[in-house]
Amino acid sequence: MEIPQHVAIILDGNGRWAKKHGMPRNFGHTQGAKNVETICREAWNLGIKYLTVYAFSTENWSRPKEEVNALMKLLRNYMKNCIKTAEKNHMRVRVIGDTSKLDQDIQESIYRLEEFSKDQDGLNFQIAINYGSRDEMLRGMKQMLTDYKENRFSLEELNEEKFESYLDTKDIPEPDLLIRTSGEQRLSNYLLWQLAYSELYFTEVPWPDFTKEELVKAIEDYNRRDRRYGGIKDPQ
Repeated sequence: MEIPQHVAIILDGNGRWAKKHGMPRNFGHTQGAKNVETICREAWNLGIKYLTVYAFSTENWSRPKEEVNALMKLLRNYMKNCIKTAEKNHMRVRVIGDTSKLDQDIQESIYRLEEFSKDQDGLNFQIAINYGSRDEMLRGMKQMLTDYKENRFSLEELNEEKFESYLDTKDIPEPDLLIRTSGEQRLSNYLLWQLAYSELYFTEVPWPDFTKEELVKAIEDYNRRDRRYGGIKDPQ
């Protein structure tokens, strides 16, 4: 079985999972955060080199204030605990998104985590926090225009590779496979540039219930795709 080098995941369904179990939405987010560590470990054991997860989008600020505050508290705890996880599992952790909008203590935790883990040689784990693909591209273009005005590159040098160097995901290969849990079938402003040639896999399973077996199912489905022309391979 061919293992995709880079898998991106939209972690959907935490709140609905909690409601189904008679618990508050925040409980679902907590369980979802715990599952991230499990899937990171299983992904690396399967041979995946890069894993990128959508943790908090630019649109998530519009959620009820109580839920946003709970998510920020969860994020604070996760950033602190992730240093131990990164060391134990030899993960290099990077955060993509506009972190300047986060509280100062969270920004400092992100910096410490990235610095601590930058030389780890295991799974490359990217966490999208306050991330939106349109925002990413606009931020990138603003910096690119500034550099152009300051004569740091010529118009003739502008190509896809140059533009990609201004994205949050520079130096990270494009995802081979996108997985979205909990039944929704849309990209939700996630990695729009990077997913141009990725295979998409949607499952009804909510994120807290997403296991190694579900990840293997997604990879098996990926293996049935014809990467040259798109679609499903002819069974032979």
